[in-house]
Amino acid sequence: MALPAGAARHVQVLRMQPGETITLFHGGLGAPEGPGGEFDATITHMGRSEVRVQVGAHHAIEREPDRAVHLLAGITANERMDWLVEKAAELGAASITPLLAERSVLKLKGERADKKQAHWQAIAIAACEQCGRNRVPAIHPATDLAGWLRSPPIGLQGAGRLLLSLRPGTQPLRAAAQHSGALVFLSGPEGGLAPAEEDLALQHGFAPASLGARVLRAETAPLAALAALTLG
Repeated sequence: MALPAGAARHVQVLRMQPGETITLFHGGLGAPEGPGGEFDATITHMGRSEVRVQVGAHHAIEREPDRAVHLLAGITANERMDWLVEKAAELGAASITPLLAERSVLKLKGERADKKQAHWQAIAIAACEQCGRNRVPAIHPATDLAGWLRSPPIGLQGAGRLLLSLRPGTQPLRAAAQHSGALVFLSGPEGGLAPAEEDLALQHGFAPASLGARVLRAETAPLAALAALTLG
């Protein structure tokens, strides 16, 4: 079989040769009902634009956290969102929804939004290839909070909901995260969520949570929460 263009380029950059072995995985994207895990494969042909392999044994290896945590993250400026997506994929985020928050500097719609979604999905795939994760988190289309609340991604209607908040009386993250199943963690962009957005989230079942006494950057806070919830 021929490798997809991105995977083929990765093999070419590593200067691999026919006869060498690699590990393949489909990541669940486009084939969620197919086998997970990973496959042995042997390179049979290295061309300028095509790499062909012979697929071998399947191994039912899973590297996902015990708890699925889905990020609903305010879109941050410049390359910071790229970095957030990359590290969230490495840390085990089950999915990432870029949030068009009131204070987001980057505004997306139409073709530009589609290109950004594809760009972030490619970053997530590359991050999984690098760290050995064999299930790729889906990058959902960017949406505002009201839109997400009207139509959460399939499977998340009954998930627990946590909101990163600096409001007085907010519980520490571990105390707030008592839901035993999947969780949606909501955080804002630079400057945080607007008060009206926080109010809306609280009205729809998001429990306010705190990461402690320090105020973390917008791209750091959801990753700190993700690490605490999936690696702790």
